[in-house]
Amino acid sequence: MLRDDLRTLWTEPRPPDAPARVWRDWALLAAGLGGVVLEATLRENVVWRPVAVVFAVWLCVLSLWRRPRPLAMVTLAFGSVAVLQLASLVAASGEPVGLDSGVVVLALVYALPRWGSGRDIVLGSTVILMAFALCAVTIETPAGEQAAGFVFLMLPGLIGAAVRFRVTARERQVDRIRSREREQLARELHDTVAHHVSAIVIRAQAGRVLAGTDPSAAVDALDGVEEEGARTLEEMRAMVTALRNPGAGAELAPPAGVADLERLVRTAGGRLRVDLGLDGELATLPPAVDAAVYRIVQESVTNAMRHAVNATEVVVRVTAERHAVRVSVRDNGHRTGRGRAGYGLAGLRERAALLGGKLQAGPGAEQGWHVEAELPRGRTENGAHPRPRR
Repeated sequence: MLRDDLRTLWTEPRPPDAPARVWRDWALLAAGLGGVVLEATLRENVVWRPVAVVFAVWLCVLSLWRRPRPLAMVTLAFGSVAVLQLASLVAASGEPVGLDSGVVVLALVYALPRWGSGRDIVLGSTVILMAFALCAVTIETPAGEQAAGFVFLMLPGLIGAAVRFRVTARERQVDRIRSREREQLARELHDTVAHHVSAIVIRAQAGRVLAGTDPSAAVDALDGVEEEGARTLEEMRAMVTALRNPGAGAELAPPAGVADLERLVRTAGGRLRVDLGLDGELATLPPAVDAAVYRIVQESVTNAMRHAVNATEVVVRVTAERHAVRVSVRDNGHRTGRGRAGYGLAGLRERAALLGGKLQAGPGAEQGWHVEAELPRGRTENGAHPRPRR
């Protein structure tokens, strides 16, 4: 079992979202170099002062590459520590060489489990432990101080591992939410496709009956078959794109849509008044878009009920335009930063993207939380609409 755990750790890939060098890196470098200058100038009992200064500057510079090259930076830093300690032992200086500013090396210890692969973590941890063991053997210090020093050295690594675990857990949760949203959309589209196919069969049967007695009616029936076939292909493309679980079955109850929003805001309850405004031709929306509008309003109103600070009203506007439907949900609570962008909104963003649209959520310019979505009225191969309904 332990062997399997080690193998899993060894094969763990690096996090894919390691940021490029940011302002914090330069701030850390400036703080480290400033500490080196002050300590080298004001501290009197510095062993091998020129060497100690160069070594401390070296550690500060290495911190700039701690995210893209965590193993290499740890190896260079703690390898230098070991070499310097051996040199001090050979010279019999009797005192450790280095400046207290070298504490910047803790940033490398943090970066190793945060941004390294499993192989990097194993090899880098080995280098750190070997360097610490060498210093513990060659420097005469009480066992208690050595234990405290070991905890102080490894604590940033534990923090880095905890941060990585938390971020990974959140990403996996978001992936599950997106996958569930895709599956639900696929089930809804399955019902729509079945409806269109049934309509095609009925129209084709009617056209065959009328072909001998009323050719013009038969032509109209063929036009209806053509239109229903185009819609079916359109929904099939969306379903194939959205489907993630081939075994997912269709639900018997039809999904709620724009027609159910009045009932939604009446039964929402809570401490907020919901002002619903519907504008434009909303009765002929494609079923997938119709259901998506309802889901966006439902999730946004629910979030406002739960999280809006000192809010009294939620304003919901659904506007149908020629080629798109716009949804806006805003509350008048206090601005609370980005804390309300949870997993539900992540799922709605996935649904909007699958339908060829987009959804944005965040604090308003002056107050409250705003959710804005734009969905196309239909889809083509590129996600845009184009065949007008007859």
